[in-house]
Amino acid sequence: MQHPHVTLTIAEGIAWVELSRPEKYNALNYALFDSIVKVQKVIAGRRDVRAVILSGSGGNFCSGLDVASVMKSPMQAFKLLFKWLPGNANLAQRVSIGWRRLPVPVICVLEGICYGGGTQIALGADMRIAAPDCRLSIMEAKWGLVPDMAGLVGLRELVGKDVAMQLTMTAEVIDAEQAKDYGLVTQVSEAPREAAEALALRLAKTSPDANAAIKFSINKSWRAGERSLLARESLSQVRLLLGKNRVIAALRQTKDPERRYRPRQPWWR
Repeated sequence: MQHPHVTLTIAEGIAWVELSRPEKYNALNYALFDSIVKVQKVIAGRRDVRAVILSGSGGNFCSGLDVASVMKSPMQAFKLLFKWLPGNANLAQRVSIGWRRLPVPVICVLEGICYGGGTQIALGADMRIAAPDCRLSIMEAKWGLVPDMAGLVGLRELVGKDVAMQLTMTAEVIDAEQAKDYGLVTQVSEAPREAAEALALRLAKTSPDANAAIKFSINKSWRAGERSLLARESLSQVRLLLGKNRVIAALRQTKDPERRYRPRQPWWR
């Protein structure tokens, strides 16, 4: 399925999403912002999707905002930043936080350049696998700006406050191994796409309902109070116990390892 500058392919339960503006190092223009959010909506409506692999074309992930393109149209800039309420996500923020809101695990493949808005998008994924040549930077301070694409939601969960401030205030460029040491990257691989596919296939062997519940619980409870965490765990467990995929998971462990899971239950959003 083709959207402007984004390719979506769904096969055997895995959604492959590729940013496709290689002549601009996959820089973010308005059409690319819009397409990412539309692709997220398509995936959210597909209960047969078990995992998402997000990557960039042409050997790079994303070089950040295409400032010249966006600023050509004041209306486009307005549409990117507009929101009805301050606490809502605008279009620029949904390209990052939208991956967190999907009820399936999202794996991001990082190659080449991953700067500014590209890093913000990657921070919205659940796991990040980087090639050794990848270079990352939270680059907004270089232009006198604050990161405003919701990547800080993920950043605060991955690194200490001092490291977050250092990376954000200095806009320094770090390599993949440094990113892994900081906790920004899950693993470094010479073949990140293959590693991402192998991980996605492993995730597809477990219950889609359980994976959705785990992602929901971890994201909601990571910084929540203890009582909220306990309540959320109990509610998720009741839903899982009442679902057919929990029975299938048990059968796969005992009698029928090839038994196919049913599509994810619709309440996991």
